Amino acid sequence: MPAIPRDDRPDSTWALLSEGYPFIMNRCRRFGSDLFTARLMFTPAICMSGPEAARVFYEPGRFTRNGALPTTALRALQDKGSVQTLDGDAHRRRKAMFMELMTPPAIARLQDLVAAEWAAAAERWHGAPNGVVLLAEARGVLCRAAGRWIGLPLTDAEADRRTAEIGAMIDGAASVGPRNWRALWLRRRTERWLRAVVAEVRAGRRAAEPDGALAVVAAYREPDGRPLDLPVAAVELLNVLRPIVAVARFIVFAALALHEHPHWRDRIRDGDGDGDSDATEWFVQEVRRLAPFFPMVGGRVREPFAWHGHDFAPGTWVLLDLFGTNRDPRAWEDPEAFRPERFRDRAISAYEMIPQGGGGFETGHRCPGEWITIALMKTSVRVLAAGLDYRVPDQDLSVDLTRMPAAPRSRFIIADVRRRLTV
Repeated sequence: MPAIPRDDRPDSTWALLSEGYPFIMNRCRRFGSDLFTARLMFTPAICMSGPEAARVFYEPGRFTRNGALPTTALRALQDKGSVQTLDGDAHRRRKAMFMELMTPPAIARLQDLVAAEWAAAAERWHGAPNGVVLLAEARGVLCRAAGRWIGLPLTDAEADRRTAEIGAMIDGAASVGPRNWRALWLRRRTERWLRAVVAEVRAGRRAAEPDGALAVVAAYREPDGRPLDLPVAAVELLNVLRPIVAVARFIVFAALALHEHPHWRDRIRDGDGDGDSDATEWFVQEVRRLAPFFPMVGGRVREPFAWHGHDFAPGTWVLLDLFGTNRDPRAWEDPEAFRPERFRDRAISAYEMIPQGGGGFETGHRCPGEWITIALMKTSVRVLAAGLDYRVPDQDLSVDLTRMPAAPRSRFIIADVRRRLTV
């Protein structure tokens, strides 16, 4: 039985920080293997990459997310008591609460709200002498729309505050030191606000739309009939709001792709015989495949199993490479090339295309907001391609893959913004 390859450094944490997103992919290609062992933060880990690895990782019941992320990252992104920290029946029941919100009419309503916020933002940007930073502005657009969608309309001052808080959580999740400390401090402030909001709904002092996330989370009952504890309810409500704001990063990478491949801007704007919606769909999926979003996802083995001649014992820490799997040449021809047409007749696999995780939605840990991500990207891409005229001034558009989460260094500045038509 061949031995599993090993990254022979005493500890590979510095290599991970130095290489960033490609860390696992680089070693799997170097070793000619789908998996290898390493020590990260002085802890033994097995790193895996590729569609077959994703299929193994997302086998229902095989892994738990508990203990799979550094505490600082968990607290910045999910926090204790959230659906991602649950397993088995508890996870399925809580996940069903989120899936209630993902109906096609509900997602269409969110798209309409986002389109309206883009229109309002374009009016504000008109005549801005130095242009606007798209990442920050897209976050504001999404935060305002998401607040209305969940049943919690925000004033301008509240929207600015919550956008800044959520943006800091996203930016600081994978960092150490002051950036992470600030993210955690701001997350506590956001959670206090949401605890108070849920308490007001439960006490009848605040109205909540029956189908909105605020009402659904406030009314949710645990298997024993108790409502969610207020801190957990606040965490889960934030786990609706924060991922919507996080889509801004995908939108910025879509704007970068439109800038680098202007014929796709024309194709989406004008249609191409296959229809505008098809072109937009392919474009969005290719941006999702290539954009550096989550680098990897972690799990701890629950049930022992064997794969590629290696025995995975309970408690083993495993990291699945999302970035590299989306670029695996066994699944994607010329994987680094931007070719949206590759999705013309291709079904989206649950294990080859995993920018937000893989596996099934209802029973697994796959992000339930993936449908929302795609819908909001399509709405925003149509705005950028057909709804706005703007200029991209000289700036540093390079992407630093050692900074997680990544973005163009300039955060993508646009200038001379003018509404072109209603979309």
